[in-house]
Amino acid sequence: MAAAALQRQRAGGGAAALWRAQRRQRSTFDVAVVGAGIVGLASARELVRRHPSLAFAVLEKEKELAHHQSGHNSGVIHSGIYYKPGSLKAKLCVQGAALCYEYCDQKGIPYKQCGKLIVAVEQDEIPRLKALYERGLQNNVRGLKLIGAKEIQTKEPFCRGLMALDSPYTGIVNYKQVAQSYAEDFQEAGGTVLTDFEVTNMEMAKESSSESEDGLKYPVIVRNSKGEEIYCRHIVTCAGLYSDRLSEISGCSPEPRIVPFRGDYLVLKPEKCYMVKGNIYPVPNPRFPFLGFHFTPRMDGSVWLGPNAVLAFKREGYKLFDFSTGDFLDAVTYSGLWKLVLRNLSYGLSEMYRACFLSAQVKQLQKFIPEVTVNDVLRGPSGVRAQALDSDGNLVDDFVFDGGSGDIGSRILHVRNAPSPAATSSLAIAKMIADEVKRRFEL
Repeated sequence: MAAAALQRQRAGGGAAALWRAQRRQRSTFDVAVVGAGIVGLASARELVRRHPSLAFAVLEKEKELAHHQSGHNSGVIHSGIYYKPGSLKAKLCVQGAALCYEYCDQKGIPYKQCGKLIVAVEQDEIPRLKALYERGLQNNVRGLKLIGAKEIQTKEPFCRGLMALDSPYTGIVNYKQVAQSYAEDFQEAGGTVLTDFEVTNMEMAKESSSESEDGLKYPVIVRNSKGEEIYCRHIVTCAGLYSDRLSEISGCSPEPRIVPFRGDYLVLKPEKCYMVKGNIYPVPNPRFPFLGFHFTPRMDGSVWLGPNAVLAFKREGYKLFDFSTGDFLDAVTYSGLWKLVLRNLSYGLSEMYRACFLSAQVKQLQKFIPEVTVNDVLRGPSGVRAQALDSDGNLVDDFVFDGGSGDIGSRILHVRNAPSPAATSSLAIAKMIADEVKRRFEL
């Protein structure tokens, strides 16, 4: 395993040099994928494998891959319990989890199948827990069973609960490592990755330009913030936190809008990590839009606690006081956000209170592990979730593909929303995106 990791590290260093060389050598592509998060990289990998004779590029605004949502998540390989039976999310999650484990085995990427308990701590949660169990069975989730208080303590000695749903095939992995492996596959198959390439404009080439030959064969110009250009035939955007803005600059619809929500984690102090063996989750409350606090072991041996969910004042704002005037005004002037806030006012205020006071967060955790105290935890990392929101204030909870009309709109596929658990489902989502690309662009 260590040898495989060393090989990947060396490959990563070689990859950086290759990207710089590729930038100099080629500027025309059949398809450009914008966004090197886990969904964009998985999709690019799937496309180049299906169409090896075509030229593909991935364009990423950061200097490294999987820098935002894909590198700031809990690392859980979800099993597919929560989602409506027969829905695309349920199907893709169950398929994606199986593909994720298979891929990690093939590539020697370490993971732990540590399981998950969804724990009912109040009597009124038990009917919802049993409904989740039935839903998981309908979704063909493997190994599910309901267990009582004694079995809970057998699996998690410090956890207290009345009843739990045991999901033994839930696991954990480092998704940034998975995403980097996708990038290596993509490059080995002939794909090009261009980092530090922030897309700011997309337009049709003019036939009278000096690049007239490229303008006819590769009619779409993609320009970055430095004025550099590539030419391509088609574009696929998987831009996460910026999916609405990329759609808008290409002349497509700005809806649904992205509203960023920051999730702050606590971490158990290293000497207290023995209290948690696997994932411990609450029973979801359908009145609230987010899942709630949970215990998540990590591949490095640490344990994350949380997250909360509060409005981020910057789309890539991972700290409490990170602020962007443009991002803030974009969010607070959107009517959909205010409709969401008014419907969930008490929940939102409670989340903001817990974000400020450590003891309030610990109180939520003590419902499951009473032994946890304020002295056992530290403030940990944060992530920002790209939450798609419609104008009625509804969280968009399904996949949204978008294009446009006219010369350029017909050559773009925007993946506007790839909802959680997109990392778990990434290989399955990639197959769906590749199917959509073939259908729309007739590759």
